[in-house]
Amino acid sequence: MSRKRKKKKDDGHIDESWLLPYADLLTLLLALFIVLFASSSVDEKKLSKMSAIFSEIFDGGTGVMQSPSPTPTPSIDTKGDQGNENSAYLEDQQSLEEIQSAIDDYIAVNELENQFQTQLIEEGLLITIRDSILFESGKATIKPEYSKMAKDIGSLLKFEEPRQIVVTGHTDNVPINSAEFPSNWELSMMRAINFLKILIDTNNLDPQLFSAKGYGENKPVASNDSAEGRSKNRRVEVLVQPLVLKDGTSVE
Repeated sequence: MSRKRKKKKDDGHIDESWLLPYADLLTLLLALFIVLFASSSVDEKKLSKMSAIFSEIFDGGTGVMQSPSPTPTPSIDTKGDQGNENSAYLEDQQSLEEIQSAIDDYIAVNELENQFQTQLIEEGLLITIRDSILFESGKATIKPEYSKMAKDIGSLLKFEEPRQIVVTGHTDNVPINSAEFPSNWELSMMRAINFLKILIDTNNLDPQLFSAKGYGENKPVASNDSAEGRSKNRRVEVLVQPLVLKDGTSVE
């Protein structure tokens, strides 16, 4: 006897119960992306509004964004980087200012304002001395009456932490052609060396910290067209170099 096959009950209905959790999942993912986006923003007002909206969506519960943003609000440096200045550089600049103040006091006490000048430049503390106070015209030997002054300057160049010091000689553009100095270059160089030797020898300074240069007439600070300008160009410069550069690196 043949059995009758049972017909499967098919009323045409498709089970869609899985759609509800799937929709919830999509809603939660959307909420997560919005939370992450809002958390990365520093606009606190926008964050508060969105928190209120999601509080209503999630049955009036505590807003998912009512707690402080996990991403800290970036602080704004109102001063800017200021050429990458740091504390070490600023401390070194303060030390150079103290050296400058001590030398300025010496200049004032000895009434040498017309012969001396100090200024802080990017390369360090620059001390400028008119050659008229040190040398006879066309000569490189320091006048005996001013050798003590050179010694005093050397005593002010003793530092707890050693600094490199460069002594540079300069002349005007009036040519010199003597048996001793064939050109202004030799004259300026020998003046720098003689001044450097007094600084070192009379104060027992470390010669490894000193160097000398001569530029002749090639680096004027005034026009050579007048006697006053030529007088300013005839000079000896002492450069006290910094220990820390503006970018924070140490000078070796």
